[in-house]
Amino acid sequence: MNGPWLPVLTVLPLVGAIVLAFLPKGADRLAKLVALGWSLIVLVLTIIICANFDPDGDRFQFVSSYTWIPSFGTRLDFGVDGIALVMLALIAVLTPIVLLASWHESGAGRRSVRTYYALMLALQACMIGVFVATDVFFFYVWFEAMLVPMYFLIGSYGGAQRQYAAVKFFLYSLVGGLFMLASVIGLYVVSARQLGEGTFAFDKLAGMDMSTAAGRWIWLGFFVAFAVKAPLFPFHTWLPDAGGQAPIGAAVLLVGVMDKVGTFGFLRYNLPLFPEASRFFAPMVIVLGIIGILYAALLAIGQHDMKRLVAYTSVAHFGFIAIGVFAFTSQGGSGAVLYMVNHGIATGALFLVVGFLIARRGSALIADYGGVGKLVPWIYGAFFVTGMASLALPMTNSFVSEFLVLIGVFSRNPTAGVVATLGIVVAALYVLWMIQRTMHGPLNPSLGETPKWRDLSRREAWVIAPLLVLIIGLGVYPKPVLDVINPAIKATLTDVGKQDPQPTEVAGGNR
Repeated sequence: MNGPWLPVLTVLPLVGAIVLAFLPKGADRLAKLVALGWSLIVLVLTIIICANFDPDGDRFQFVSSYTWIPSFGTRLDFGVDGIALVMLALIAVLTPIVLLASWHESGAGRRSVRTYYALMLALQACMIGVFVATDVFFFYVWFEAMLVPMYFLIGSYGGAQRQYAAVKFFLYSLVGGLFMLASVIGLYVVSARQLGEGTFAFDKLAGMDMSTAAGRWIWLGFFVAFAVKAPLFPFHTWLPDAGGQAPIGAAVLLVGVMDKVGTFGFLRYNLPLFPEASRFFAPMVIVLGIIGILYAALLAIGQHDMKRLVAYTSVAHFGFIAIGVFAFTSQGGSGAVLYMVNHGIATGALFLVVGFLIARRGSALIADYGGVGKLVPWIYGAFFVTGMASLALPMTNSFVSEFLVLIGVFSRNPTAGVVATLGIVVAALYVLWMIQRTMHGPLNPSLGETPKWRDLSRREAWVIAPLLVLIIGLGVYPKPVLDVINPAIKATLTDVGKQDPQPTEVAGGNR
């Protein structure tokens, strides 16, 4: 099923942002309703695309291509495989949820509500563009464009240290993007020598046979850009600041979707375009992923700010995703992509519940809480479920993906699998400790100075309920999502020249 489905899906949020820009000044409620309605239209269109995607069909579907810069060898190429499709679904689900969650928090007295919602729709368009682009240069343009709306969302609507966090986020991502730009130019030069004309088309680049040295150097440029975006240790230091200072809605999209562009880039570009370099550097990436799992988990234990704690948990989770990708097994790869989706749901939900608490208390510091579960039992229930999903408790969505990743890593590298498993133990510590310090124990005396606490409002219930349903639903029955992911992972493993390890036969027969 080809046609302009993906271009329309990409442009639609941008049109919504432009409409918001021309609304009358001060029409805050109208801006909220228009943005929410527009995001729901995008959700409906995404559902139609997902319903018509054939997991057993062509690798890339809904393909369309348009002339852009002929002399430069680049086109506006669109297409999605199973990996990109599930990320589009995640964007479509999270965006209206965060817009509704920001109903009373947007603006914050510094910038207009209209501007906030316009930036959110612009960010949605950029995120969609990254996942549907199949031209490398077209992908790079969207990759860099994402920085602009997020920079203004953090810098204008964030916390007390918002400007520092926004600049740090922008500089880290920009420097990583410059490494990618150098590699994109290198790909163009290599393709011009091998194919007679330079190109950025994914299908043509994937068929090239470049030299070992060129492949490894170009691979490193892409890797640095994606490792910063993910973020993978030791490129992770911008995330706790950005996640801790961003407004809740922007933080959900930052950690839930934007960071996945890094791990998506590993699967879409590093592995298929540079199979030899990917095999060569895989041990290094696995070591960095394991260090990130343990290091970030330990730092999370020591955090006093709930938003920073959740941000550090994301660094640990991205370590799991990275080792799943570079284990080069079908279980590890499928688990990594499922982890990308499940992390966006579970951590996004956890950020939203933290936002509910901050809206009532006016503070993100754990020490300012204590015994709150007695005051807001429904919020406590949501906090508990999302926390359990974050530590991958069985029957929650994260358990399935983490289990698949560990199986895939164990079958290729048992030592790495054992060490990575320690991260699960530490995750239980920081999640349970946060819940205990905020929700249990005697009521914090300072809470008496605040207005009477109220439990979940109707709007907040509509915000969190869909994510809780997905947390349990995908924890019990992840098959529909895995059916979409598995063919794309098998194609990626074929590109990189790897197969699942075969079980060894025990001498003397089975016992």
